[in-house]
Order: sequence, then C-alpha cells, then structure tokens
Amino acid sequence: MPAPKSVIIRSVGVHTPERRVTNEELSRTVDTSDEWIRTRSGIGERRIAGPDENPSDMGAKAAAQALERAGLSPADVDLLVVATMTPDLPFPSTACLVQAKLGLRRDIPCFDIAAACSGFIYALQVAADMVRAGRYRRALVIGAEKLSSVVDWTDRSTCVLFGDAAGAAVVEACDTAGVGILANLLGADGSNAELLWAPAGGSAKPASAETLAAREHYLRMNGKEVFKLAVRVMASSCEKVLAEAGVASDQVACFIPHQANIRIIEAVAAQLGLGMDRFPLNLECFGNTSAASIPLALEQAWREGKVRHGDLVLMVAFGAGLTWGATLLRWHEPKR
Repeated sequence: MPAPKSVIIRSVGVHTPERRVTNEELSRTVDTSDEWIRTRSGIGERRIAGPDENPSDMGAKAAAQALERAGLSPADVDLLVVATMTPDLPFPSTACLVQAKLGLRRDIPCFDIAAACSGFIYALQVAADMVRAGRYRRALVIGAEKLSSVVDWTDRSTCVLFGDAAGAAVVEACDTAGVGILANLLGADGSNAELLWAPAGGSAKPASAETLAAREHYLRMNGKEVFKLAVRVMASSCEKVLAEAGVASDQVACFIPHQANIRIIEAVAAQLGLGMDRFPLNLECFGNTSAASIPLALEQAWREGKVRHGDLVLMVAFGAGLTWGATLLRWHEPKR
C-alpha cells in the first residue's frame, strides 16, 4: 500500500455510563460541598460505571458509534490502539478484549498504551504514524477509563475530580494533501512520577494485606505541583506544534484541552493570549476522564458545530508519568 498524502480523523464516537454522581451526592460521604468542588475544579458531576461495566465495554460501544458514523463495519479496521490507565485486567490487553467484543478481524494488531491522561494523544500519534507508513489503511483509536475503580472515595482532594467514560476515533489514510494531522508532539518526565501515581498493585509492590490496609492501590496526587506543571507544559506544547506547522494561535478555530480542571484550562488560554470561547468545556458534566477526556470533548465540539470541515483543531493533554502531548489537525470530512 503506498504511503498516503494525509491521515485524518474520519469520525468520532463516545460512551458514558448512565449513573450521574453530583457534587451534592458526594458531600454526603466526604467533607466537601458543591461550592468547594466547583470553585477549585469547575466540575459539577461525573459519570460512574456499574460493577459489570468495564473499559473494554465502554470502549467497544464508543468505537461502534464511530464506525457507524463513518459508514464502516468492523471488517474495515486494520489496527486497534487503546489508551487506558485502568485496564480490565493486568493481561491480556484491553485492546484484545475490545477486538473480541467488536468482532474485529483476527489478523490485525491490537495493543494498549499507558500514558494516563495523555493516552489518547499518544495512541493517536502511534496509529497515525503506522497508517502514514502505508502498511495500514484504517485504525481505531480508543481512550477508555474506569477511574472510579482506582479513586480513593475517602480522599476529598481526588475523589471529586474523576469520572468514567470512553471515546473513539476512526483514523484513516487520505489522498487529499494538507488535511488531517499536521503536527504532533509527545513528551514525558519520569523523574516526577510520584506527583501522580498509584504506589502499589504492580510487580514492584504486589497486592498484600499491608498495601490494602494502607490504601496504596488508589490514585494519589500532589495537586499543587501537578497544576503548575500542567499549565506550563500544555501551553508550551501548543506553542511548539503551532510553530512546527507555521500556524498562529489565533488561526486555530478550536482548542480541545484535557478536561481536568477549569483553572488549568483558563491559565493555558491566558498564556496563549486567547479567550475561553475557543476552548470547549465538558468537565462540568463529566469531570476528568483521563484518556477518554479529549475524544469525549472533541465529539461534543463536533456534534455542537464548534468543529467544522476545514477548521484547525489543536488537542493538548497532560497526565501521570508525567506525560504530555499535543496534536494539530485540519478537520476533514470526506464526501461519501
């Protein structure tokens, strides 16, 4: 297969659990309030998956919607990449479970990427580069998380921030030049891993009565330090991909930032010299959904007409690792 001129996002799909947990409901179990949460994060509620609703289930439903919107069938997919920090199982990969649930072909590669909140950007770049190389025509990229399974529901500083969801994108080769993904950036700093991590549960510190009693299997975060780093790295990532593409920030119709905290997004917009009207938000309804955050926000922006054919769109994220990434693309909707 010859290398394509471009790689585009052809369609997007999402899935969110039915159960809504409001700030008021959380205030009945931890020392918090709606005002306290909204002031510090901008979050009003979040979706929580049921006990039998796993990332692979949510991811498969989001992907099925993306395929339907693109007018495609599971047989049309050549590659599957799933970004998640909350896999169904330690192994096999969540991607393999999604493959079976979607009924994808058995002769395609399926694998996970663990980059936390930056996971979708990481997965998108990996899939796009594999398509751009000419070996694969079409990929599914999924971000799926069940963060309710790793949140300490007794810790008011973190439990109020996170929710469950999945988002998916159909990524494919395109013969039209100058559209689709124009520039990418990925980065990481493992020296700051303990700013946002789960201390136990892996091979370095396997599950034991002691780790369970110490609640070390749950997410822990140094919020102040993460906030400062997130603002700095997200702003600089945007500036770098814009410079790479030779695009000014005011030429971008829509920025899709990781939906973690309204104050982070406002600070990034200020550093870029832009108004918040270019930054669609959904964190009030969904909170921080990690790898699902960007496709969830992108789908909503597209559905509401904030992302149109020919628009420049910049997606940017920051997460545990610490990881970060940004992708600039020109939105292209091919005629059917």
